[in-house]
Amino acid sequence: MPIIIPGKPIAKKRPRFARRGKFVVTYNSQETEEGRFFLEARAQWQEPIFDGGVEIEVVYEMPIPKGTSRKKVEKMLSGEIRHLKKPDTDNLIKFTKDCLTNIVWKSDAQVWKETVEKRFSLEPKTIIFIKKDEEKE
Repeated sequence: MPIIIPGKPIAKKRPRFARRGKFVVTYNSQETEEGRFFLEARAQWQEPIFDGGVEIEVVYEMPIPKGTSRKKVEKMLSGEIRHLKKPDTDNLIKFTKDCLTNIVWKSDAQVWKETVEKRFSLEPKTIIFIKKDEEKE
């Protein structure tokens, strides 16, 4: 059973830095996004945290830009026009794996295989399929 996170898929952002007097501090500008994703995933994943190998398949259904012609929308939905703009799949999967740590697995290093796809959709969302290896390393 997949985990489905409604809303526009989120990509991992770089940490931000700010000067506080003589000191430089690092902060995460995505805490609220991570919290929402975490709560949504936690509500859907009822199994205990797994410590073996994990294989994931993630589908990012991206929003169609406003003002797109009906003809172009049909091509986007059929897959003739692919989502080739930002955010890139590297940063999308990084955010997803970080948010699923301590919900599905202990460390995202347990993910040994990942399949990632971006496509257009009228209802943006993130769909995550998880397959656990029963063999523990």
